[in-house]
Amino acid sequence: MAEVENKFPPGWDEKRIQKVLSHYETQSEEEAVSEDEAAFESHKTIMEIPVKLLSEVRRLLAKNAS
Repeated sequence: MAEVENKFPPGWDEKRIQKVLSHYETQSEEEAVSEDEAAFESHKTIMEIPVKLLSEVRRLLAKNAS
């Protein structure tokens, strides 16, 4: 069976992925709630969108930022 090649987003590598995983896996419940509340208060959101729409969403975000 062929080995699957890992592909990371630009600027990401295995070390960075492990650092993020470690952060969330060792976080207490209180720390997680605090982080969630801070994100909510920042007036930003996270949403799931189809990959095929990603370039269009990025274009709209860039247009809005300028």
